[in-house]
Amino acid sequence: MVKDQVSIVTGASRGIGKEIALKLAEQGAKLTLVGSSEEIHQSAKDLNEQGFTEVMAVQADVANEEDMKKVINATLDKYGKIDILVNNAGIGFFKLTEDVTVEEWSKLFEVNVQGVFIAAKAVLPHMKERKTGTIITISSDVGRYTIPNGAAYTASKYAVQGFSGSLAQEVREYGIRVGTINPGMVDTYFANSTQGLPEKHDWLKVEDIANAVVYMASAPKHMLIDEIVLHPLVQNYPIA
Repeated sequence: MVKDQVSIVTGASRGIGKEIALKLAEQGAKLTLVGSSEEIHQSAKDLNEQGFTEVMAVQADVANEEDMKKVINATLDKYGKIDILVNNAGIGFFKLTEDVTVEEWSKLFEVNVQGVFIAAKAVLPHMKERKTGTIITISSDVGRYTIPNGAAYTASKYAVQGFSGSLAQEVREYGIRVGTINPGMVDTYFANSTQGLPEKHDWLKVEDIANAVVYMASAPKHMLIDEIVLHPLVQNYPIA
């Protein structure tokens, strides 16, 4: 159960992150929403207007260590503890390798990998002290196999998988659980797309990912769910 659990959700301005926040709130969690733009305050307001009052927003860059320390401190000041961290913030694009600029590569790894590392690093001292906590990262099914035109994005997700697996082993003795949610194609705003396009009708929905997060976070304390893989039921979709 996540009732009264204090949860930080990054990338919560819209799409998957906003839906994760909603599903956690519906289960009684207390929330800190994190986003890089002022839009994050609207997300918190939207939840407040639905009757979820234990919600606050912090505008922060997940790849900036001082920003994430600010998020942790603000959450502890308001709620007194942190139970769940959901690393959802991420970006992506799909190009031939020779068309990817060094700047694009660096930005992708800054958000997708460094952001996950910094957020986890920031919350770990508190979770270790309490000897409890759950860290969930929204990765991708391409962190388990490769695709053409996706070398940069795929590499970042392989890195996330490796980081999460190693971290899980490091913190197990403290009662901290680390897992990844690895979805396939999701009808959301990913890679500058638009949510709700007709051609995405048979893709995964944002609520599918959010429900998986709630399931993983709600597991009994004696159980670790280290990975959930979700694929759309689309003919010829690669399944690794």
